[in-house]
Amino acid sequence: MAIEQEEKATEVEKVIEVENCEVDVGVRRRRKEEESTEEAVPASVEREFDGKKVPTWREQLTLRALAVSLVLAVLFNVIVMKFVLTTGVVPSLNVAAGLLGFFLLRLWTTALARVGLLRHHFTRQENTVIQTCVVAASGIAFSGGFGSYLFAMSDTIAQQTTVANDSQNIKNPKLGWMIGFLFVVSFLGLFSVVALRKIMIIDFKLTYPSGTATAHLINSFHTPQGAKLAKKQVKTLVKLFVFSFLWGFFQWFYTAGDDCGFIQFPSLGLKAQQNMFYFDFSASYVGVGMICPYLVNISVLLGGILSWGIMWPLIGNKEGDWYPANLPSKSLNGLQGYRVFIAIALVLGDGLYNFSKVFIKILVVFTSQLRKRNSATTLPFSDDTSSPDASSSSFDDRRRTELFLKDQIPKPIAFGGYLSIAAVSAATLPHIFPPLKWYYVAVCYVFAPVMAFCNAYGNGLTDWSLASNYGKLAIFTIGAWAGGSHGGVIAGLAACGVMMNVVSTASDLMQDFKTGYLTLASPRSMFISQVIGTAMGCVIAPSVFWVFLKAFKDLGVQGTEYSDPNALVFRNMAILGVEGFSALPKNCLALCYVFFAAAMAINLLRDVAGKRVARFIPLPMAMAIPFYLGSYFAIDMCVGSLILFIWERINKAQADAFGPAVASGLICGDGIWTLPQSFLALAKVKPPICMKFLSRSVNQQVDNFMATLS
Repeated sequence: MAIEQEEKATEVEKVIEVENCEVDVGVRRRRKEEESTEEAVPASVEREFDGKKVPTWREQLTLRALAVSLVLAVLFNVIVMKFVLTTGVVPSLNVAAGLLGFFLLRLWTTALARVGLLRHHFTRQENTVIQTCVVAASGIAFSGGFGSYLFAMSDTIAQQTTVANDSQNIKNPKLGWMIGFLFVVSFLGLFSVVALRKIMIIDFKLTYPSGTATAHLINSFHTPQGAKLAKKQVKTLVKLFVFSFLWGFFQWFYTAGDDCGFIQFPSLGLKAQQNMFYFDFSASYVGVGMICPYLVNISVLLGGILSWGIMWPLIGNKEGDWYPANLPSKSLNGLQGYRVFIAIALVLGDGLYNFSKVFIKILVVFTSQLRKRNSATTLPFSDDTSSPDASSSSFDDRRRTELFLKDQIPKPIAFGGYLSIAAVSAATLPHIFPPLKWYYVAVCYVFAPVMAFCNAYGNGLTDWSLASNYGKLAIFTIGAWAGGSHGGVIAGLAACGVMMNVVSTASDLMQDFKTGYLTLASPRSMFISQVIGTAMGCVIAPSVFWVFLKAFKDLGVQGTEYSDPNALVFRNMAILGVEGFSALPKNCLALCYVFFAAAMAINLLRDVAGKRVARFIPLPMAMAIPFYLGSYFAIDMCVGSLILFIWERINKAQADAFGPAVASGLICGDGIWTLPQSFLALAKVKPPICMKFLSRSVNQQVDNFMATLS
């Protein structure tokens, strides 16, 4: 539910275009055969770099690139961790990673050149290695489950539920076992699909829009004009980074107590604030709003209005009838139960619809492509490493295919690596999570390669990763198999982590292969940089989470700054899997059915209405988030959308060029401020001022009380 992938839901509108461009490989080849000259092919990217030596895969994996990757991996893990522990909305940070990687390594090489010590110039292949390594490392902060399944095992989250909060269904986070868990589950996805790289990238020519966009960005950086623009973009990013960091520092001075500071500013009135409608001056989420599509931001706001503006006040009037009066505000037997379980119903309805849709699309397209293959022996682990016929390929295609097929990853390494790590994982995980028996893990790993292939293939078609949906499937199946009396909650959540990590890293790797294909980076360097980045993330991500956990004592408590709302949702999914619907308040199940059906109906309407109408139909997954969290961050995001909208009206070219840099600067500055804030909290350094807002009547009572004291 953390919507790094869900914000890409708007890409569904482009699926038909993607199919028209990519599905019928035979049609594309026939069209190329009809072209009599190479001049008919669009402007060549690779001719821009013609004559430049392509580094070997070892030369692409430079120590300087890995050093820059390590610095950025720490930065981006802090940023992503803040997002997953606050709202769960994680924007794409690929542009920021590409820009900052370019800037830091260009700064490095320029400094060495001035003192005459530069031996090798900065190449686009190195830039690709940095991008791959950083995204792989920061991706662990999401797929590692710190904002979902992993922290959902903790006593902090269990205390906020009404059932399955016994010792066998609780596993409190410790740095040692978290690092060990991530190391035994995070590499399986890399080995599960590496043997499919040729058929997906070259034979089927899958688009992988994010990987393609990243490649175009990196290619443009390393042309003379692109380098000039990149320098300007980096300057803009740095300026906004500094502003955002200082703004976070300034806000900190006013947060000396509970409910203090700008985050509690009743910008829309005190009554609206009580219903979670206010602008909290978050530079991060203003930046997120500038990156996320308009439809995502509006959908989140509509979800907040529907829930906190209409539904919860109406259900609140049923206190004493639908649920007992005077319950704690966070009890799942009361109003909080409706908030959480109706949100789950929306998420599951949206997830099931899109899972079915993408899976059917994969079957149809994959079958269609297989029928058009010239050879029936290339399914799907092809040993055919021949290049396409020169007469049917552009210069770019021939050049890229030649280098992509040059440095192959041997299949024995891929298959042997998967089996070896799977065996180690199946033997190790039951020691970390006793309810997760070795045969549960083995069953997961039998089906995981198929799931990983489906996710990677669907991602190539639609740019939409369904990793969290595969994880939820594991929650229900393994949790129900284990049973509530045998630690089924922990077993289901741990199985979710196993499946989520496999399918998430598999699609990330294939995206990286697409980027490497378009930038002439070696598949071997891509694979190794992904492995190194994943290893970095397995240490950095839990370490950053551990700092948050120690610095913010109320981490995971609903209603606080770092409430980790998705952890409660994932735990309740696991409870539903093992306990059924007995924990739901009165009429909650009926409302869940309604919203589950509504989510599927809205998605169906989006698909049949056509692209022009679908632009105005909200996204159920995005609408679900504020149901249990509130609308404050949605207002921040809509402010970001408004800024970008006005900017585009004034100067669209400038907004397109610098909008992502401005957004990235706002996100990075505010995100990295969290690290010194954490250290200040660990050192027990407290802010000096508490800024609170009171109504006129309450303020009068305070003044009268103070007068009696004086």
